[in-house]
Amino acid sequence: MLIGFVGKPSVGKSTLFKAATLAEVEIASYPFTTIKANHGVGYVKVACLDKEFNTKCHPSHGFCINSNRFVPIDLMDVAGLVPGASEGKGLGNQFLDDLRQADAFVHIVDISGTTDIEGKQTEGHDPIEDVIFLEDELNKWYFNIFIKGWQTFSRKVDMQGQKLSEALMKQFSGLKVNEDQVKQALLRLKLSEKCSTWSEAQVMEFTSELRRISKPMIVAANKIDIASGDENYKNLIKKFPHLIVIPCSADSELALRQAAKAGLIEYIPGEKNFKLLKELNEKQKEALNKIKENVLDRYEFGTGVQEVLNRAVFGLLGYLPIFPASANKLGDSKGHILPDCFLLPPGSTALDFAFFLHTDFGNNFVKAINARTKMVLGKDYKLQPRDALEILTR
Repeated sequence: MLIGFVGKPSVGKSTLFKAATLAEVEIASYPFTTIKANHGVGYVKVACLDKEFNTKCHPSHGFCINSNRFVPIDLMDVAGLVPGASEGKGLGNQFLDDLRQADAFVHIVDISGTTDIEGKQTEGHDPIEDVIFLEDELNKWYFNIFIKGWQTFSRKVDMQGQKLSEALMKQFSGLKVNEDQVKQALLRLKLSEKCSTWSEAQVMEFTSELRRISKPMIVAANKIDIASGDENYKNLIKKFPHLIVIPCSADSELALRQAAKAGLIEYIPGEKNFKLLKELNEKQKEALNKIKENVLDRYEFGTGVQEVLNRAVFGLLGYLPIFPASANKLGDSKGHILPDCFLLPPGSTALDFAFFLHTDFGNNFVKAINARTKMVLGKDYKLQPRDALEILTR
């Protein structure tokens, strides 16, 4: 699973990326600070099982703070996108090529309106324009890939009687598109099975719908605490009620995580408060008080950064956090308690989990046992978020 950070230049993509990963990336207030894509590890937040079992976990991957388990995910921050990127303007070709393997996008928008459509400093810009242009560029990206060989492709599919969903899936394989996503797009639009009869407008309609399904997007309304942030945020959610829009302050999250890393405060990402651990100087106190008053106390999801990652993984993509655990033994062979929490795709079964752990577990599957209830589960059992399962084999 890979989450791609997208948006025009100078909206705070790299700041949000650094806040989520604490990776060393260049941050500056001018367009195209990011040239090559930055890859890093971020974390989604899951309620750990250790509290339920009255124990303390020892994660082998990620970390746990006060029974808040942070599970690693892959993040990518790419060069800023400007109008015309789908035709190669700016760093468009490189930007779009970097995004091929992403499973979902986080569109970082400068909700304060202090950068224009190309990321240059201004005042009074309407962020609604940014959402419209980025959706348009992404849709044109899919369309341009497809339309080049459309006539030859569509005639061949119809003449040879190929299965349309399978042929379309192969055509888009470089974009990490699967056949179920193609079927979903075809079903929604009710297009003719004879694709050679599609008009160019219908091809655009199909590719746009497929883009929305195969690369779903959440909007991070960044810089919410600056200038006209609140007003622009309200206008944005009114204009796009179908989008998930989370108010964010990447600068605040980065400051809090760096303060926590330095041992100045105790801060759990996603929480609306922090605890002082050391005596601070006046400048540090002022900075933290400002974050508390202007961000943490005002917005439902605190700085919003952790909520964005969780919504992308669990909301948009529907992944399931699953703990390997036995009803009688919570530790692994090294004695580590609840060392793992894995993320599995939606619709996964107990058998899928067995194969995920090891091929031999899948091939020799007998049953699964729920560590909480000790109930026996069959191979077709549909996994639920935060299941704790033991796989028994023959």
